[in-house]
Amino acid sequence: MDEKAIVKQIRFGSQKSGKTYTFDEEHDKTLPAEIWFQQSDEGLILFVVFYTQACRWSRCLGCNLPSKVSQHHVSYKFVMAQIDSLMSDPEVSSKFETISKVIVSNNGSVLDQETFSSTGLMYLISQMNLYMPNLSVLSMETRPEYVEIEELEFISRALEEADTPTALELAVGFEAFDNRIRNEIFDKGLSLEVFEELVLKMSIYGYHLKCYFMQKPVPGMSDEEAVIDIQNAIDYLARLSNKYDLHINMHLNPTYVAEGTALETAFRANQYKPPRLRDVVRAVIHSRNKPISVYIGLSDEGLAVEGGSFLCGEESSLTARIEEFNRTQDYTILEQILG
Repeated sequence: MDEKAIVKQIRFGSQKSGKTYTFDEEHDKTLPAEIWFQQSDEGLILFVVFYTQACRWSRCLGCNLPSKVSQHHVSYKFVMAQIDSLMSDPEVSSKFETISKVIVSNNGSVLDQETFSSTGLMYLISQMNLYMPNLSVLSMETRPEYVEIEELEFISRALEEADTPTALELAVGFEAFDNRIRNEIFDKGLSLEVFEELVLKMSIYGYHLKCYFMQKPVPGMSDEEAVIDIQNAIDYLARLSNKYDLHINMHLNPTYVAEGTALETAFRANQYKPPRLRDVVRAVIHSRNKPISVYIGLSDEGLAVEGGSFLCGEESSLTARIEEFNRTQDYTILEQILG
């Protein structure tokens, strides 16, 4: 597919979902879009968002992450320069010995060869093998349709050459469990059949799976319905974990109101409020004693409109205890929050 066709595809997705944001065409192409660290029960996590061409789907209702990247192709040479910048960043290099997991994103699909350079991906793996001796997991965000098992086998073999053999994890955006909400309202374009085909393929090789969900991702959804949707998702992932003996993590993001999306329109019309962190905790505690782990996202990535973040008001006081849960998976912390 040529660049003009991909740009047309990205614009179509944005227009279909009524998005009004612009893309960041002024960003320095030699620098990643974003870098940050997280602490979880897996240890220190480096999360890097590379600056590339935007997600080709680009139509999910509440998402404005493509606004952080470009609508145009970004050459492999620039992606490699971003990797050099990442590895020479003082904050990153000072933590080489302690980084246990790297999550690779481009706010789209890292395995989409049209938008993320394959050369760049292999260069990144070589650099991690050289400089991160205790890396145990490499996680790559992608839509299922871009996954090629042959490519994963090659990546997995490369990761095994490191001083510490590194497991491969695929991170898939699920957003909502209810099919009508996920596909008809949020317009995710993900069926359970396609997802379970991917799970079956992954299970043969023992790859890990991370699933991104959003609590209360669409207007018209009550707080109680949002809690039940996440609880249903937890039960579903637990069943898959047991059936396929698969390592599964749920990454649950409370929804924030992103600028330039239909969610902002509903918020301005008083037809939507972000979820309360207490309700997020109420949903997550359902995963206790189930064979999956849960990480609660606590960042609005600086993209929320004023008053449109789940971190507003007294709810923000809960973040320290939720971060402790993320580090320990100690469910008594969640019980204490709920009183």
